[in-house]
Amino acid sequence: MKFKLKIIHWLTLLWLLLIVFQHEVLFQYLSLWFGYAKLFFVDFSEAIDVLSLKLVNVILSLKLFVFLPALYIIFRKKWIFLQGNLNFSYALLSLLIWILIFAPIITDENPEFSKNLAVTKLLPPFSSVKILHLAGELESSQSEKEKFHMRLNQTVKPAFNERIIFADSVIVSESVVYFQKTQKSELQKNELLLKNGEPFIQNKYFLLGTDEYGRDSFARLIYGTRISLFVGFGAVVLSFIIGIILGFIAGYSGGIFDTVLNRFTELFLSFPVIYLIVLILALFGSSLFSVIIVLGISGWMTLFKIVRGEVVSIKQRDFLISAESIGLKKSQLLAKEILPVILAPVIVNLVFLFSNVILAEAALSYLGLGTGNLYPSWGAMINSGQEYIYKAWWMIAFPGAALILTLFAANSSGRRINKIINPRLDK
Repeated sequence: MKFKLKIIHWLTLLWLLLIVFQHEVLFQYLSLWFGYAKLFFVDFSEAIDVLSLKLVNVILSLKLFVFLPALYIIFRKKWIFLQGNLNFSYALLSLLIWILIFAPIITDENPEFSKNLAVTKLLPPFSSVKILHLAGELESSQSEKEKFHMRLNQTVKPAFNERIIFADSVIVSESVVYFQKTQKSELQKNELLLKNGEPFIQNKYFLLGTDEYGRDSFARLIYGTRISLFVGFGAVVLSFIIGIILGFIAGYSGGIFDTVLNRFTELFLSFPVIYLIVLILALFGSSLFSVIIVLGISGWMTLFKIVRGEVVSIKQRDFLISAESIGLKKSQLLAKEILPVILAPVIVNLVFLFSNVILAEAALSYLGLGTGNLYPSWGAMINSGQEYIYKAWWMIAFPGAALILTLFAANSSGRRINKIINPRLDK
């Protein structure tokens, strides 16, 4: 019997690769997790004070990394989609979801970190620089609070760190001489962090190069992928809720509700939505959640048409009339009787809507109307890269390739699901 790769095999490979290449990061996160749990019981108020989105992000990703394999073993008979045959589009989509969940483990770098531009600016892929660690003050306190703060600062990387220096090259003799382009500087050994009596000097590798501010392009691509997927899923969920509810009301109630909602939907469909999106974001400002809301409320119209048509076609069927006669509420009718029947075309529509939202978010970020300056995004990276296309091709090539591959994977998966649901399309 010919062996076929399954989706679960691909996910297992990704899981093992993270263990092999990021075991040090995983160990640091485990230490941080246990340290926070200890602080939680020792000093509850301090544990609440240090709680931040970045800390939650790290601990949640680690918990999922640890517990998801166990959950798969327990629920493997129910998670049958993971036993599906692997193809290129499914591999891409599962990789993207993997990045969404485990971004802090894939790279522990802060995507906004920038320092020593003379050394780090516009480095090509696979470049490396030297890192010097300045000596810090010794911790005199051994309290759990101080221990955790020290561990937190070492593990969750900030956007700036005054205790490190990037250099092109380093010469160690009686003192430490380092070079930053044409500038030569010198430090005494006792000014640096020592390991076994010698200065602790590391090599920092930039897998995909750096941008015009010396920021790690790989870290920005990983977190940009996360932001794009988060916006995509958030907007699709919002569109799903609006489209399902309004479509059910129009199709089930009929009459004036059906007429008004139909005309309202046709008005939205006839107007170029992208202009409305740009106008709203320009007037009210752009942020992560405003982009999700605007894209969500601008993508429900096609789903409304599908749901309304399906509800109209089934509302006189016997099973629905029987459900009404036993006293089910309208919300129960929608959730228990109608939604399972119309789920197939709804899923296909949502998959294609997801790719449209990803493209719209990238376009908005390219125009400066996306998620703002707080988060990296593919569109903003492409916009920055076009200014350096001849000097730093990687700045535009990698986010552009990520966007193209994501759109390809989403649309290919949508077509495949549509063929599974409607086998006559193959004929």
